[in-house]
Amino acid sequence: MTIAFDERALKIEKLSKTFGGKQPVAVFDDFSLDVRAGEFLSIVGPSGCGKSTLLQVIAGLIPASGGGVLLGGQDVTGEPAHMVYLFQQYAKSLLPWMTAEDNVVFAFNHRLHLDRRKARERAREHLAMVGLEASATAYPWQLSGGMQQRVAIARALSADPKVLLMDEPFSSVDALTRMELHSLISDLWERKGFTTILVTHDVDEAIFLSDRIALLTRRPTTIAEVMESGLERPRRAVETHEDPRFLALRHALLGGLLHGPNEADAAVR
Repeated sequence: MTIAFDERALKIEKLSKTFGGKQPVAVFDDFSLDVRAGEFLSIVGPSGCGKSTLLQVIAGLIPASGGGVLLGGQDVTGEPAHMVYLFQQYAKSLLPWMTAEDNVVFAFNHRLHLDRRKARERAREHLAMVGLEASATAYPWQLSGGMQQRVAIARALSADPKVLLMDEPFSSVDALTRMELHSLISDLWERKGFTTILVTHDVDEAIFLSDRIALLTRRPTTIAEVMESGLERPRRAVETHEDPRFLALRHALLGGLLHGPNEADAAVR
């Protein structure tokens, strides 16, 4: 089935999610959001507000209690072929008995059914995109944390996703490696044009990478505000962080997280 991706590639409509038990917990309440085709959207919010749960519902990994998610106008009721989920724990997502190249092949070959030569060419092409062409035959345990995450990124992009979902994918690497990965994913996003939703607790990361940032409330979670970044591209590791607009957004988001959405509104004004 062919899915037409319009200007609203992803539409979240009146989403609710409640976890049952003796004391049910309402995570979302009437949560709605449109994600434009080809945009980079980050989601930030207080700890425990359900950011990762939201991403898993969007991906079809867990069901919603009410409302729904539309991808290209189609209900998401399972794991869509057009969507790829990049997990936070990259080390656990890579298969340790496979080389970097074989890990990438594993991500797409069950769907594309390429012959061995073409599959390896495709894998090496995507490893080259993330600067790991020389490490194609290395095993995950032979690579640094940052290199393992690059393999995970190459594997995700090798499936040619229309939508890439990222769940705090850079939180487990050191600060310098994180900045390098930010520049890498920003460059790949500009080149490939996939719609991206990033869940993160890192305000600087959200601003650096995104076109828009959705600020969430505490549970039951709704959207307090969606902010446009207004930052020029390409983004640069040093210069972008010193841009006055970057600093104003940082102030607004931190104010919203610490003191509520009214503080964010005041800071933006």
